[in-house]
Amino acid sequence: MTQMSRRHVLVLGVGGALAASLGAPLLRSARASEAATEAHGMSAFGDLRYPADFHHFDYVNVDAPKGGTFSLIPSVRAYNQSYQTFNSLNAFILKGDGAQGMDMTFSPLMVRASDEPDAMYGLAAKSVQISPDKLVYRFTMRPEAKFHDGTRLTAHDAAFSLTTLKTKGHPLIIVQMRDMVSAEAIDDATLVVTFAKGRARDVPLYVASLPIFSKAYYASRPFDESSLDIPLGSGPYKVGRFEVNRYIEFERVKDWWAADLPPCRGSYNFDVVRYEFYRDRDVAFEGFTGKSYLYREEFTSRIWATRYDFPAVKDGRVKMEVVPDDTPSGAQGWFINTRRDKFKDPRVREALINAFDFEWTNKTIMYGAYARTVSPFQNSDLMAGNAPPSPEELKLLEPFRGQIPDEVFAAPFMPPTSDGSGQDRSLLRKAQQLLNEAGVPIKDGKRVLPNGEVFKIEFLLDEPSFQPHHAPYIKNLGTLGIEASVRLVDAVQHKARQEDFDFDLTIQRFSMSATPGDAMRAFFSSQVANTKGSYNLAGVASPAIDAMIDKIMAADSREELTVACRAFDRLFRAGRYWIPQWYNKTHRLAYWDQFGHPQKLPRYANGVGAPDIWWHEPAKAAKLEQAK
Repeated sequence: MTQMSRRHVLVLGVGGALAASLGAPLLRSARASEAATEAHGMSAFGDLRYPADFHHFDYVNVDAPKGGTFSLIPSVRAYNQSYQTFNSLNAFILKGDGAQGMDMTFSPLMVRASDEPDAMYGLAAKSVQISPDKLVYRFTMRPEAKFHDGTRLTAHDAAFSLTTLKTKGHPLIIVQMRDMVSAEAIDDATLVVTFAKGRARDVPLYVASLPIFSKAYYASRPFDESSLDIPLGSGPYKVGRFEVNRYIEFERVKDWWAADLPPCRGSYNFDVVRYEFYRDRDVAFEGFTGKSYLYREEFTSRIWATRYDFPAVKDGRVKMEVVPDDTPSGAQGWFINTRRDKFKDPRVREALINAFDFEWTNKTIMYGAYARTVSPFQNSDLMAGNAPPSPEELKLLEPFRGQIPDEVFAAPFMPPTSDGSGQDRSLLRKAQQLLNEAGVPIKDGKRVLPNGEVFKIEFLLDEPSFQPHHAPYIKNLGTLGIEASVRLVDAVQHKARQEDFDFDLTIQRFSMSATPGDAMRAFFSSQVANTKGSYNLAGVASPAIDAMIDKIMAADSREELTVACRAFDRLFRAGRYWIPQWYNKTHRLAYWDQFGHPQKLPRYANGVGAPDIWWHEPAKAAKLEQAK
């Protein structure tokens, strides 16, 4: 399964009443900033690895050659993007299917360091002053920052961008930016961003990572419309050739204004980055074997185990690497739409969990390549331990005793381990018992809901490669008297139905950062449970979970953050909101042998840092050409 990560957003507040009320906050912010210390970067807890005079990030090759092409298929998505298609160059709104890679065409205020959990260093902004109460951030813009047409990028552009995205951006952007009160340009060089009291800890980092648009460009264009017009950017790449639904190329800006800044040295080395789009995963693999694109991260264990024996692999023209993944692996599973009456009872949801035989599926279909996912914080120390809550966790959970399941105060829920037969009788008996207790009995050989309707389940799917994983599960559900089926739809319809919550069960994968914060709202909070386009597919709406999200966002130290995440994990698992699937502790890479990459890839890179910190090796590319 592919991975959803890399979430970029913008924010700002405009409008008559709001604009009229900005005077007092701006006066206060100016005074508060006088007591602030100017810094070249920032992080959630104030720790920075690199000093103000650093030359480059340790993990890059500052001597990496520029040139060549890096081509791939999408493996991450954000907001309105799709893995299989695109029809818009606006990737920050709800409408349309945004093109992959558009974030490379814009410059944010600051950029992340991939060898630190959440530290950011100045890009369009050379420094930031933070008020003592940490509610006012005063960014000083770089005078050399420019858009691709040569016009200067100023604080006015940044203020416009944040305001526009807070009001007109994708719904998830709006939700995640609710704690940003205002963004105002004092002059061309000074941007003041004010946050609400009790703001989420990571909102300032989120704001600083957002793309900056040209205010002049959008003066005569609507921002919130799907469009194939190439927007004016300021990033290391600009949009080149593209064909809707098939491919898009990004061309390196040879005279990019930020190329020699410390956070950028050794990065953005390819002349062209190209995304290819396929509707079918098997067809996409065939495209790779034919060199239609050059780099592939393999997410299908069957293909990795059985199909990497084509001639280019055997003779060394295609390299295969397995790279450890030390970052949180996140969550992947079938998410249950609890908005629907038939899934309201958690006993029904637990019965569905018991009917899935992971051990058989992993062994028979996936070549034993995966481990079972049990937590949204899988593969991290943010997971709840296999014991009752610690005293620190109990302090957070006790106020909700009597309102939450008693099991929260014991060892956390774990999906059951089957006997690997594919039809574990003991687990199916337990599932039958749970369904009967929930008032969903068997009548005439079929499971019947309390309203008298036959219990039917439809799995919403957009990739045929996942059909084999559903077949044995559907068979077990049939044994329980549940009529289950798969509905395979195209990418556009799949996206629309997910955004409208028009499904019974659907697959989702996401990964939280090493420092989770405001993004938790978009996936788990009551606030977005009924917000169109929300990532809260299960419809989680729990006051206790909302409270734990608030604790996560307000944590003042990593120790507090860990405790709050573990308490949240216990609550989420107790809710039975999903049927957990599986995860891989490694990245499986295959690429045509014409690239180089750092020997030690940074821990917090998006995936393995490709293409940002990889590079083209001309000698290897020439050798490949000769081998045709």
